[in-house]
Amino acid sequence: MARGRDVTVSLGEDLQRFVAEEAGRHGLASEAYIERVLRERLRRAKLEALDEALGRGLEDAEAGRVIPLDEAFERLRRELEI
Repeated sequence: MARGRDVTVSLGEDLQRFVAEEAGRHGLASEAYIERVLRERLRRAKLEALDEALGRGLEDAEAGRVIPLDEAFERLRRELEI
């Protein structure tokens, strides 16, 4: 994984203590723990977006807003120029 830009964040004493305790519980440095928590939140956000898109697709299918598979692939080929 490529290393990103460093970010400085100021935390109040209560959050500093919480992060240090949680990081220690997971055997991580505070910075690594914060990165893990943010990565997990990003993963959850992506899954939520996928769930929403799948829900919209199912609603479209149930409402009859569909096209034949061959036509869908042909549209994709044209859009992707393949």
